[in-house]
Amino acid sequence: MLVAAAVCPCPPLLVPEVAAGAAPELDALRAACTDALGVLAASRPDLLVVVGPAEKSGRGTHPEGSRGSFGGFGVDLDVCLGRPGAAGASPDAAATDTGAGGADTVRELPTSLAVAAWLLERTGWSDAPVEGLGVGEPLEAERCVRVGEQIGARAPRVALLVMGDASACRTLKAPGYLDERAEGFDAEVARALGAADVEALKVLDVSLAYELKAAGRAPWQVLAGAAEGAGLGGALLHDDAPYGVGYLVAAWS
Repeated sequence: MLVAAAVCPCPPLLVPEVAAGAAPELDALRAACTDALGVLAASRPDLLVVVGPAEKSGRGTHPEGSRGSFGGFGVDLDVCLGRPGAAGASPDAAATDTGAGGADTVRELPTSLAVAAWLLERTGWSDAPVEGLGVGEPLEAERCVRVGEQIGARAPRVALLVMGDASACRTLKAPGYLDERAEGFDAEVARALGAADVEALKVLDVSLAYELKAAGRAPWQVLAGAAEGAGLGGALLHDDAPYGVGYLVAAWS
């Protein structure tokens, strides 16, 4: 059963080495992420599953010990998901419903899970085994919810670290340019995450999320499936769009 969840954005700029001179601009965001991960640690889970958006090559499960790199962003920095040397596919991993074909080999972490691994290393996570799951943007809402339900049944006490940005269309200089619908979309997601409103997350408009480049849509709906019936409460810890991209941080417990 799901006992806690942390929701964080996944821009590589969250990593100070990648952000370089702009690093201080996201200090408040990093602090909020640290607070959210503290809620996960306090829940004393048996298993932590990290869920984040991924391109096709990164979809499916990533076992503990999988490694990621920020070399593609011009930074010589590698990260490890959980304990180094622990990589090995979990036989009951809930990856088959992502359309990725399961977890047969240890692959490099997609960027979202690499950012999550950096957050976990930064906070010294050692409270439970860790597993990653990369989900694709096209994954239908119903399948996201079904994957979440499978994850919630994996252990008596399951925690989720859910990575994903809100819309990327909040300003003229945003990656997706300005879209007048973006602010309202992000406000509803922020409300739902802050209230742990499972039903609202389940019915997020998939097409609108795609048009607004909201990479967190599928991971948020996985969270909704995992949290069904868990009776968790939520708190919104951060809500900002410094580069025209919505960055939301929430904690459920």
